[in-house]
Amino acid sequence: MSPVTVRRAFVRDALVNPRSAPRSSVGALARMRQRLFAGWLNAAMTIGVLLLLSFVVPALVRFLLIDAVWTGTDREACDPVKVGHTVGACWPFINAKFAQLICGFYPADQRWRVVTIFAVALALLVPLLIPDLPYKRANMLAFFGVFPVLTVGLLRGGIWGLPYVETRLWGGLLVTLVIAVTGIVASLPIGILLALGRRSSLPIVRILSTLFIEFWRGVPLITVLFFATYMLPLFLPNRWTIDALIRALIGVVLFSAAYMAEVVRGGLQAIPKAQFESAMALGLGYWQMTALVILPQALKLVIPGIVNTFIGLFKDTTLVLIVAIFDFLGQLRAAFADPNWATPTTLFTGFAFAGFVYFCFCFAMSRYSQFVERRIDAASRR
Repeated sequence: MSPVTVRRAFVRDALVNPRSAPRSSVGALARMRQRLFAGWLNAAMTIGVLLLLSFVVPALVRFLLIDAVWTGTDREACDPVKVGHTVGACWPFINAKFAQLICGFYPADQRWRVVTIFAVALALLVPLLIPDLPYKRANMLAFFGVFPVLTVGLLRGGIWGLPYVETRLWGGLLVTLVIAVTGIVASLPIGILLALGRRSSLPIVRILSTLFIEFWRGVPLITVLFFATYMLPLFLPNRWTIDALIRALIGVVLFSAAYMAEVVRGGLQAIPKAQFESAMALGLGYWQMTALVILPQALKLVIPGIVNTFIGLFKDTTLVLIVAIFDFLGQLRAAFADPNWATPTTLFTGFAFAGFVYFCFCFAMSRYSQFVERRIDAASRR
């Protein structure tokens, strides 16, 4: 047999038509089998979770929706004795206390100022979070530079012809967002500086940064808030006074910055040494190398840790209740003391509503961080 004949017998001149995927590996059932029942342990966990949900979800739906009371003006609308049947969530209680939960004890005729701040914050934050929108620098300047001044001036008053409102009258979701946003915005740059200081080659800078971080990480946040509120004034001159909310803000920022520093330091340590050497070979100084080469890569690596710290800080704002600052959860507990809404289900309704609010904020931060990670990964692969 000639070589040409062998070639014709064993080498095809045309490609084989692609075959369809096996029926067992496509479709919704196949994906469920691969993700939920891939192995006996995975199947057992799936069945256990389904059994748990079969008990929890129907009970929640029945309490929150089916047996819930939606209209009423006082406790009699949610009293099972008065109504004559099983009563679920008492949503009229939330409706009656909604303004208190949002604004606290802020004067009723001045609550438009709180609503205005929320509207301006939303109008500035949404364009800032959408990557493709233009004028990012102007937006950032407005949000981080102009908006804080507008917030303080509008909420406290005393200027622009507005009546003065003491911070002790603030409360509810307003205080929660003020503490959380201030802590998030201020703790990140401070944490970055502390992380750089802890890795500095200057001994005094490294020692001071390490002592600061370890001190604040070794003290509970409750202790920090208690010291800042009740003990710090004892060390100040008689004529010096610092607002209670500002003292709490300073304590929260410093406490969160210490944890943020360790998160950022983990990202800095993950950068290969070759990146530092390449930046120095290009003639970049320390701050140029840090800002243009090292920090962008380090912050990209620790996005999950940063967001996790932000979420923890947002939930830890409830601890300010111990120093008589009524945040969202504190206002909710104060609302429970109203005898006009003393029913067996008021407590559960309030905490269910609070849980939903906290979940919405924390889930939104988590999902947006995942969006940023995917966008950065897609940009790095181009």
